[in-house]
Amino acid sequence: MDDKGSVGKISVSSDSVSTLNSEDFVLVSRLGDETPSSTNNGSDDEKTGLKVISEEGVSFKIVGNGSEQQLQRELEDVLMDPSVADTGLGPETGMEHLGDGDHGLPTTASPAPPGTDPLNTPPPKGEMVLPVQTAQESELNERSYRDESSSDGSPGTPIPDEDSVVFSQLTYLGCASVNAPRSEVEALRMMSILRGQCQLPLDVTLSVPGVSEGTVRLLDPHTSTEIANYPIYKILFCVRGHDGTPESDCFAFTESHYNAEIFRIHVFRCQIQEAVSRILYSFATAFRRSAKKAMLLSQQTAPLTPDSNLFTFTVCLEIKEDDGKGTFSAVAKDKDKQSFKLRAGMDKKIVIYVQQTSNKELAIERCFGLLLSPGKNVKNSDMHLLDLESMGKSSDGKSYIITGSWNPNTPQFQAVNEETPKDKFMYMTTAVDLVITEVEEPVRFLLETRVRVCAPNDRLFWPFSKRSYTETFYLKLRQMDRKERKSPASDTLYEVVSLESEMEREKRKTTASPGILPTGPGAMVPSPPEDDEEEDNDEPLLSGSGDVSKECAEKILETWGDLLSKWHLNLSVRPRQLPALVRSGVPEALRGEVWQLLAGCHNNDHQVEEYRTLITKESPQDSAITRDINRTFPAHDYFKDTGGDGQDSLYKICKAYSVYDEEIGYCQGQSFLAAVLLLHMPEEQAFSVLVKIMFDYGLRDLFKQNFEDLHCKFFQLERLMQEYIPDLYTHFLNVGLEAHMYASQWFLTLFTAKFPLYMVFHIIDLLLCEGISVIFNVALALLKTSKDDLIQTDFEGALKFFRVPVPKRYRSEENAKRLMELACSMKISQKKLKKFEKEYHTLREQQEQQEAPIERYERENRRLQEANMRLEQENDDLAHELVSSKIALRKDLDNAEEKADALNKELLMTKQKLVDSEDEKRRLEEESAQLKEMCRRELDKSESEIKKNGSIIGEYKQICSQLSERLEKQQTDTRGELEKIRSKVEGCEKCSGLFNKEGRVRAAVGSAPPGGPEETDEEKEGLKNQLREMELELAQTKLQLVEAECKIQDLEHHLGLALNEVQAAKKTWFNRTLSSIKTATGTQGKETT
Repeated sequence: MDDKGSVGKISVSSDSVSTLNSEDFVLVSRLGDETPSSTNNGSDDEKTGLKVISEEGVSFKIVGNGSEQQLQRELEDVLMDPSVADTGLGPETGMEHLGDGDHGLPTTASPAPPGTDPLNTPPPKGEMVLPVQTAQESELNERSYRDESSSDGSPGTPIPDEDSVVFSQLTYLGCASVNAPRSEVEALRMMSILRGQCQLPLDVTLSVPGVSEGTVRLLDPHTSTEIANYPIYKILFCVRGHDGTPESDCFAFTESHYNAEIFRIHVFRCQIQEAVSRILYSFATAFRRSAKKAMLLSQQTAPLTPDSNLFTFTVCLEIKEDDGKGTFSAVAKDKDKQSFKLRAGMDKKIVIYVQQTSNKELAIERCFGLLLSPGKNVKNSDMHLLDLESMGKSSDGKSYIITGSWNPNTPQFQAVNEETPKDKFMYMTTAVDLVITEVEEPVRFLLETRVRVCAPNDRLFWPFSKRSYTETFYLKLRQMDRKERKSPASDTLYEVVSLESEMEREKRKTTASPGILPTGPGAMVPSPPEDDEEEDNDEPLLSGSGDVSKECAEKILETWGDLLSKWHLNLSVRPRQLPALVRSGVPEALRGEVWQLLAGCHNNDHQVEEYRTLITKESPQDSAITRDINRTFPAHDYFKDTGGDGQDSLYKICKAYSVYDEEIGYCQGQSFLAAVLLLHMPEEQAFSVLVKIMFDYGLRDLFKQNFEDLHCKFFQLERLMQEYIPDLYTHFLNVGLEAHMYASQWFLTLFTAKFPLYMVFHIIDLLLCEGISVIFNVALALLKTSKDDLIQTDFEGALKFFRVPVPKRYRSEENAKRLMELACSMKISQKKLKKFEKEYHTLREQQEQQEAPIERYERENRRLQEANMRLEQENDDLAHELVSSKIALRKDLDNAEEKADALNKELLMTKQKLVDSEDEKRRLEEESAQLKEMCRRELDKSESEIKKNGSIIGEYKQICSQLSERLEKQQTDTRGELEKIRSKVEGCEKCSGLFNKEGRVRAAVGSAPPGGPEETDEEKEGLKNQLREMELELAQTKLQLVEAECKIQDLEHHLGLALNEVQAAKKTWFNRTLSSIKTATGTQGKETT
């Protein structure tokens, strides 16, 4: 396999990942720190290469410029897997390592087919071996190599549903419902919420298929059993967390659930942050690659290109800027519709939409690079590569979308980051290189656009002013023979002959220039047309055409700001200078607020609540509303998508009004006025302003009484023409052109149906300020400015002129301004309009009187029949409503009766429970009375015993005190006698030795005097006996005291048991009584003790 034709690269976030076009190998590469341009594929800075094992078991290397050691180090950094893969996988062990990667990176197992020698020596440190399992090998594993001849991958081999890459070491954080499944902001917000709220993360293994027909599977990492699966066609969006945020190690994908009625987002976390880029790359591969079976069939029989080898692509460029709220909003084209308006210093994103519009569909495999450069006709070397954020097919599968981030503060983009003068602009060139599966070399689409750079604090644009730049390219291919292909097994079928844009093609046709410039991957494409104005043809101008710039002079904004500040102080009175300012036009940025104030909708909370109720009701005109919604403002981005947010809001407003105004209901043309209001305010406020215009400004009167008031308006317009433009009035009389033939839409839709938005918005300004009579001013101004052209037309030409050239003439903002100035300068008094109205009614009466009676009666009969039919219809509706209400009332009555029966049963049961409770209460009261009597007796007994014990204790204390006094007295007497004896003995020379210095008696030295010791011993013995008796008496008293305390404790125990029984009966009053008794008893016992 040729290295150059096999290896490509793609940049995802901070990593670059590469894969082979063939299904046999998966290669991963990484670019250096300085990513080279996509045109320098062979530069020294680029490092690509990998050691792989083919399905024949042969190890070979694909190495770019640089040493093998450098290559292996780069691969280690990308794969983040320090382990060395085992290359000696036999048939019995080949599947054991599937999904066991250490760091959440893709791991696949490749068994060595029979007949090949496995690699017995492991690779040296610094080398990485990536075993890859092909679809055939996977099936051979399941069949245990029962058919060895099928291992060569021949076309006769049965092909499994999908190949897959398995990622381990992942954590599933949970899922949640989302309303915007393709919104990156919504996805990142849910990713942050689920990452912060997850309490019990689930370890999983993720299997991502390699084909768009496959299924993403969640597996148990321990048992490899499937937990859940999500088909690729149901996955709508895949996103990773931004670098530098806590979610940088997370990724998520959204999928449609239950037939696309519910959208869910699934969030995962990688233990190794670098693995996230590889996972997203696998998802991108699954989104792009077709099944291998289709590839094998295409290799056998290459399909022929129908009609020719010319393929048409539409490439759309959109630029988004950071809006300061954490999101990126699309910038708008400037008012001249030729240049993007950018703000200096703001981070930006480039979004490219590529859609094939003719011939056999070619499969876009991936984006090779997104490049940008200031200026036009730039060289390839001047283009600068942008970081790719995402790529893949749109939800409907028709377009391929590439998104890249653009930091304008880098030096190479300094030219498009400096403010340009107001009347100047500059060019910017954007290129996208696409790898198409069937085309041999990458294809580059080059877009040259005008840009203007303004100050960072310029006002932001509204969503409806967003525009993108679109160019059509014609790619001419030549089908290659099998011999011409670089590899016979390659899936490339064509080589590029030429590539040119629509502008270049038209230029070649008009100047008869030779041939189309042949282009390669880096060839220049002619610049696109600079003016996107529609051609002047016979097609009428689509409704919703034209952009309205939000630019406004600072002085005008200050004037309006002062006026609004004063107006908000007293909303019931309009400021004096308001009409003059409105005639000049309300600034686009303030129209939503000013329109609501002019219409008197500043306090409409009740209308908002009513609107939310009305949209839940059914409308009898639902089919007419749905039919008109798709025809309303088809040229406007906000309303052109079927089922989009714009059409959904417009449908709800029209439906709500049809239910709100039962007399008129929905009338054709209301949707245009509602769409104009929706472009400036939320749908609730838009509905309120619509109701005000219909009722307070008299627009609904035009639809009443068989459009009688509308015909009066036509008569008034013709009378005004007769007065202000008599020659045109005379010409219309001569050709038979009446006002209702060209002015119906002017009055019924207030000019919103056919005219450019700049003019429409100014008309609504005047209408809300001065009333519906402004329509006459605008109509006369239109007729006056077109008088010279209309006088030269006949009947058919005049009608065509009103339908096509008149609206297109005011696509220019200057023309529209002049028209509105002329309309405001025309003075049409209300008195004159009233006079014309009286003339009309007089003429009508005269016509009715001049009518033949039969005709008048027939007309009156038809009117009465119509009224009768309407009344009969209303009667039928009322009868149906009455029957329905009776049925509902009968059903409610039956439910009420059933409920009453159930309540009666419940009441009887409650009464029975009440009787039982009263009986229980009486029984408990008797028991409590008995307990009280028993407690009183025991209490009396306890009190008597306490008193008795108290008297005993008192007597004991008295005895003890008497004994103590007696003992002290005897001791005192004894000491006195001893003192006397000692003093006498000391006076005797013979006896002085009986006492020592301390006054104690010494041991007898000689013989004691007769009778002395015996008397002392007897006295001592008597004292001892007395002391024993007193101790015995004291012991008996203590024993009695202990017995009394034991009886008291026994009584307290009985009292506690009784208290528990009373508490069981839940008698709170008795509980308090017992508690007080217990407290009193315990206090007295303690005091006595």
